[in-house]
Amino acid sequence: MFRIIGLCLAAAITLTGPAKADSHSLDKAAMDALFRAYIEENADVVRDALVALANREEAERKEAAFSLLRDVDGDPEMGNPDGDIVIYEFTDYNCGYCKRVFEPIQQVLAEDGNIRFVVKEFPILSQTSLTAAQAGIAAAAQGVFTPYHVAMMTGRSAVSAESILQAAADAGADMDRLQADMQSDTVNSIITRTREIAQRLEINGTPALVIGDTVVPGAIGIDELRQLIADERAKNS
Repeated sequence: MFRIIGLCLAAAITLTGPAKADSHSLDKAAMDALFRAYIEENADVVRDALVALANREEAERKEAAFSLLRDVDGDPEMGNPDGDIVIYEFTDYNCGYCKRVFEPIQQVLAEDGNIRFVVKEFPILSQTSLTAAQAGIAAAAQGVFTPYHVAMMTGRSAVSAESILQAAADAGADMDRLQADMQSDTVNSIITRTREIAQRLEINGTPALVIGDTVVPGAIGIDELRQLIADERAKNS
């Protein structure tokens, strides 16, 4: 912004000629008048410059957000770790819509062996959401995330501290290690990172999928999911 204003003012001074361009002879009122005159006479130029600046800043903001999104260190994963398509899901185990989209996602992963699926644990609904997210990340560290995740997404009982630990135990987790890891700085920093990514991408609820540079808020059906995957592959071909 300041660069654009400076360029406009420099242009205004240049247009006034050498006699008026002497900065020592210009007081603030004169410079303000020059600036206003330039804006009035070149409104389209200034507007286009401001629009271009805003677009560039927005592109830079999104690129920074997507760069952080791609940092998946410690995030739970399913599917093919070497897949040509990566799907990120921001999810909360207390979210009914997340459970609704769970089946289409699992079906796509089963029929398409070239998808890497990354779960961004995004607990926003309750304290048990946070506990479940911590357990999910801790379960991933032990290699038992998939059975834990399936149990949490398909269970009929309310999410509670007891149901969370039971799902982890049934998945085969070392419970002493899991409960220690759940409270670790490492696990909580992963959740904090996910919250920052969500804020940058303007994701305010769950579920939210990110496929390529497309953010998809809310639950979607399998046909739409397949189409998004096909579209992303087409862009990359």
